[in-house]
Amino acid sequence: MSKTHRLFISHSWKYSDQYETITGWFDEASYFNWINYSIPITNPVDFDSKKELKQKITNKINQVNCVVILAGMYAAHSEWIDYEIDEAVRLGKPIVGVKPWGNEKMPQKIQDYADEIVNWQSSSVVDAVKRNSNA
Repeated sequence: MSKTHRLFISHSWKYSDQYETITGWFDEASYFNWINYSIPITNPVDFDSKKELKQKITNKINQVNCVVILAGMYAAHSEWIDYEIDEAVRLGKPIVGVKPWGNEKMPQKIQDYADEIVNWQSSSVVDAVKRNSNA
């Protein structure tokens, strides 16, 4: 029986199609079991303040084996993706950075903190999670 990877996928809701693609790759991968701890646009969390949202994000990241970051340049301008990187580092969670299709550049912070950076290809992403996940 394969391990179950508990994953948080850090992404921008403006680019939720990329998130949907990645979750599809994980769902379709052979011998890959996973639980999604992300906060997709289709299932947002309720919160009353920024502080409460940060706590809910931290609680989710705390439960995972690996954080996957969709590393388009939009991530450099996202307060939330920045926070998720900081929390992953603080909590000692491995980070896999995924360079979206066609992107030449990626934010420096992701380059600095990712344990591995892979290109936009299903097998590359799944294999990187298997290598880096603490499952």
